[in-house]
Amino acid sequence: MKRILMMVLRNLYMVPYGWVRLCYRAAHVDKYSEEDMYAFLRWIDLHANRGGRVHIDAHGRENIPDKDGFVFFPNHQGLYDVLAIIEASPRPFSVVAKKEIAKIPFLKQIFACMKAFMLDREDVRQAMQVIINVTKEVQKGRNYLIFAEGTRSKKGNHVGSFKGGSFKAATKARCPIVPVALIDSFKPFDTNTIKPVTVQVHFLKPLTYEEYKDMKTTEIAALVEERIQRVIDENI
Repeated sequence: MKRILMMVLRNLYMVPYGWVRLCYRAAHVDKYSEEDMYAFLRWIDLHANRGGRVHIDAHGRENIPDKDGFVFFPNHQGLYDVLAIIEASPRPFSVVAKKEIAKIPFLKQIFACMKAFMLDREDVRQAMQVIINVTKEVQKGRNYLIFAEGTRSKKGNHVGSFKGGSFKAATKARCPIVPVALIDSFKPFDTNTIKPVTVQVHFLKPLTYEEYKDMKTTEIAALVEERIQRVIDENI
């Protein structure tokens, strides 16, 4: 990926130091508070974005709940998505991601620092355990990010189908559901260009438990998908 190489080269003076710190923290996550770890990840993210000529245009931060214990549900455009939301969100969060991501250097260390859950989509029992674990974590006050499409849409700014099952952890935890609209997030890592790019991150008004408690997860999925696509269409 040309842009990742550019991120490294334009931050060459700090890459060895930053990489050693990142790897150490990834191997010793329990030594640090979540707030301290997230501040470090944002520091890494900010330098990478500046080096890679990626600008984050964030909207709707006021829609992020004041109380921890919520779940972000963004559309899934590419490998860069989580990095966009890390810079945009002042609040720490963790991630549910497919296990294949754990094989990609840098993202592997980032997700380890976030204590992310890696999902094996071919193992139903393991997937159910991840839902149970995330539910408990959210109830304790941790925030999570879940990609309801399950995989990258590969259609640019056209949202794929949101899966009802992706919302089970949130509904079981009875927590706020925060839709997040990503625009042009596929461009940094999933295209072969190093031109300057602006990625828009829109935090939409959350759905509270009282609003969705009588809805099926498939209905929640359709509603969140529609709201995200509407915001994307209004801003491209």
